[in-house]
Amino acid sequence: MTTSEVPIRRRTPGLSWYDLVLEDQHPVPEDLRSPRIYPPSSVEIPNERYTSREWHVLEREHLWRKVWQMACREEHLPEVGSYVLYDIAGDSYIVVRTRDGIRCYVNACLHRGRALKDFDGRCSEFRCPFHGFTWRLDGTLRYTPAPYEFPTVDSDRAAWNLPEAKVGVWGGFVFINPDSTAEPLEDFLGEMPQQFARWDFEHRYVQAHVEKLLRCNWKVAQEAFDEGLHVGGTHPQSAPYVGDANGAVDVYGNVARQISPSGTPIEDLPEDPGEVEILRRMLDVREGEDLPIPFSQRTTARDSMADAARERWRSVLGDDIDRASDGELVDHWNYAVFPNFHPWGAFNRIVYRFRPNGDLHDECIFEVMFLTPYRGEQPPTAAVRRLGFDDRWSEATELQTLGLVMEQDSFNMERVQQGLQTTRRPCITTSTFQESMIRWRHDLLTEWVEKRAGRSS
Repeated sequence: MTTSEVPIRRRTPGLSWYDLVLEDQHPVPEDLRSPRIYPPSSVEIPNERYTSREWHVLEREHLWRKVWQMACREEHLPEVGSYVLYDIAGDSYIVVRTRDGIRCYVNACLHRGRALKDFDGRCSEFRCPFHGFTWRLDGTLRYTPAPYEFPTVDSDRAAWNLPEAKVGVWGGFVFINPDSTAEPLEDFLGEMPQQFARWDFEHRYVQAHVEKLLRCNWKVAQEAFDEGLHVGGTHPQSAPYVGDANGAVDVYGNVARQISPSGTPIEDLPEDPGEVEILRRMLDVREGEDLPIPFSQRTTARDSMADAARERWRSVLGDDIDRASDGELVDHWNYAVFPNFHPWGAFNRIVYRFRPNGDLHDECIFEVMFLTPYRGEQPPTAAVRRLGFDDRWSEATELQTLGLVMEQDSFNMERVQQGLQTTRRPCITTSTFQESMIRWRHDLLTEWVEKRAGRSS
């Protein structure tokens, strides 16, 4: 067959992600593309879950003090005595590396309650700055001032050990659970570690880490990233090359994923942009400029972007990258671990985490990390850049073009919070498919919070 006789490859319009990836030159493996569609119990969610102080207090008691939650990366604890503070909904924990592994303690002196640590760091002991009560790294009491005035200490030394939270490690992430009776982390994560095994998250490092304060509930911020339905309205520049209705949403117990395909337009774009225009938009190439990567009329934009990504990663991962499918290289694999953690899968570097700001129900901390693969010696871990309420994401130049996308998303969040507090409608309504990750999380919140609190919406 001559070159002119080679059939031209074109996208099949309207294909779901599960079928679209079968048309790729390197299809996604079957175990990663099997649908696990989620049937929501209801499409309506009560507004109080975003606006009520009472609901926030219930979350603190029945969710944050009971659930597995990502606290840090192992690389944040490089040496014995290295520790980080993990604060959540008014509670504070010290996560520390000891000679016997990583442990987690409630950050409060057992004498009169002063926080033992105020900042991340490294230490050989935990000494209360108030009166000097001191604990070893293993949590046992080392020193009591004026011991003769505290007869109950010597009579029951074990009662003066620092209260502990459970610790689990997966993919280089350190999780804690304040509930001593909680199931093991491995059971909580279910099938997720098996899917991520091919992406080797243990050999990644934090290349960028940015925290941003937002005037909205943590779920309002998080749900802006749970679906592709908003692409056309919020990110119009991406509409020609990031799909929405043809995406994927799959649920695996306490883990869900939402995949937005690249190289295919949103459903209601007025005109099909064509493969060359899709590629120009993906690469941000102006009209009249040459494409920076090879493109043939016998390929698709997905093919070209996958080939370019494969070569880009080859310098880090070597020929192992040849095992990657096109979909793993170009699509947006947004995994969510209940309740607030988003490690993107495949060869995406993005990680999100959402938390209440202190003990406030209408403010939150939104974190973005770049988790980058490496081989050989690990590069230095990035320090955290903290942005205030009125700081712009564009100040965090380490996020590159993602900072501009964050600006568009954040523009909606505070207005959503305002609207939820103003509306006379008692609930929001989610779509039956694209927003089913939102519904999945709220169904779990019903189990964790409402039912355990003995109440209903």
